[in-house]
Amino acid sequence: MASLREEIESRRTFAIISHPDAGKTTLTEKLLLYGGAIQTAGSVKGKQSAKHAVSDWMDIEKQRGISVTSSVLQFNYQGKCINILDTPGHQDFSEDTYRTLMAADSAVMVIDAAKGVEAQTIKLFKVCTLRHIPIFTFINKMDREARDPFELMENIEEILGIKTYPMNWPISCGKDFKGVYDRNAGRVLAFESDGRANGVKMVEEVEAELGDARLDDLIGTANHEKLAEDIELLDGAAEEFDLDAVQHGELSPVFFGSALTNFGVEPFLKEFLRLTPTPLPRKDAQSGELVEPCSEQFSGFIFKIQANMNKNHRDRIAFLRICSGKFERGMEAFHVQEGKNIKLATGTSLIKAERAPGGSLMADDRAIVSEAYAGDIIGLFDPGIFSIGDTLCTGKKHVQFAGIPTFAPEHFARVTQVDTMKRKQFVKGMEQIAQEGAIQIFRDLGAGMEEVIVGVVGVLQLEVLEYRLKNEYNVDIRMQTLPYEHLRWVLNDPEELDIKHLDVTSDTRAIEDMKGNPLLLFGSPWSINWAEQHNEALKLSEFGNLTF
Repeated sequence: MASLREEIESRRTFAIISHPDAGKTTLTEKLLLYGGAIQTAGSVKGKQSAKHAVSDWMDIEKQRGISVTSSVLQFNYQGKCINILDTPGHQDFSEDTYRTLMAADSAVMVIDAAKGVEAQTIKLFKVCTLRHIPIFTFINKMDREARDPFELMENIEEILGIKTYPMNWPISCGKDFKGVYDRNAGRVLAFESDGRANGVKMVEEVEAELGDARLDDLIGTANHEKLAEDIELLDGAAEEFDLDAVQHGELSPVFFGSALTNFGVEPFLKEFLRLTPTPLPRKDAQSGELVEPCSEQFSGFIFKIQANMNKNHRDRIAFLRICSGKFERGMEAFHVQEGKNIKLATGTSLIKAERAPGGSLMADDRAIVSEAYAGDIIGLFDPGIFSIGDTLCTGKKHVQFAGIPTFAPEHFARVTQVDTMKRKQFVKGMEQIAQEGAIQIFRDLGAGMEEVIVGVVGVLQLEVLEYRLKNEYNVDIRMQTLPYEHLRWVLNDPEELDIKHLDVTSDTRAIEDMKGNPLLLFGSPWSINWAEQHNEALKLSEFGNLTF
């Protein structure tokens, strides 16, 4: 039986990040395919694929072909227990991605070979660098026309400011794509597509060393000569491989391939597991000390809350990243923010990638788990007691992990229900979706819930809100966008300063959050300056902790 340390050191927990449409969810599918978790993979958008991506469980994701929530998938491969956090690439859902990156020990950055580094990749990359976690790069879609690989490497280094080390090297691209050269093994891995738009089976590898006469037949004489030149140039000019620099997020190992047609996916997985770290220690915000993963005491933090993942159950799941020790179903743990012990029992579930009948799998398939270890992500049944950023722990000495920041919304809308008889469902739906962190809700001073103001980071979140209220809570809403762009929390004591009587511009609106904390909405930065200049006592903040 494996010891606590052996169980924890077999864990690998990573997030996959990218700009929309770079192929992130498709890569996730293929990793599951090679891990034996599924037998066929469904492309997110694929004319010849009737299946939907495993990690896109929400109906709107299947319809649009984009991921709008983070999903968690677990599988075993070559003695390692792998937890994949698949994140939304769309910028309107970046806040969910930021929170998810807090739970990862490393990140895989997927880049479109034709486009290079794109805007959303830059934002997400910055979050990774703040945490100094290892970043691996998978340059995808080499089976299509692509930029020169040297140009792509330079693009990553210049825009993201991280050094790169190509672990393999592509042999041509597009229709002439022949495979990759493994620099470490010193051999060519040539692949053959199954001729379909979405390669759904594992592909055969053909091995041959550089300079081998068989390579002329395998990849063509011209490709063989070009490859030999490129490798000579790389060996002479590229960065030296430094594992310590990789593990501190200073050097990114780069892999070329095509997730859709399975080129280079399994070699990437093997190398990634060899280089990526075991679960990392986390800092206790109270003492400043590191909490070691192999500690006997259990600890973890909530990084995501999701309601109605399973239409049959209408439940709420709180996603917990275990930071230390072992979780056992039925155990008691101290809920730091509530200041009391709670039992982690019924409904505890894990989004687990296992072979399902017919080989199909969706991310909302669940397996009840009796135990889990540091590095694992588990889903706890939430009766409404958890908030994003909460810490759970055992032992006499309580720990508390740093909170997860709240983003100030940039788009606002007035929302009312069409049928006033459905007020209860409307309130429940709004509050549950807000607790997930997808939206923030406000109201006019002293008002009820008949009419609320919704704040979001991206406008697509408003569409998702309308869709989910209709499909999950059976509530139709009216939505009117509001002309505000900036939100500020008022730090003054309400008894000292009445925000109803401030000297402000006509495009400023006084509101409150669900806890009654006062805020101001502004139509422009000029309006913020006016408010600060004409109300000397007024104290404003860009940040707030909007937990329920």
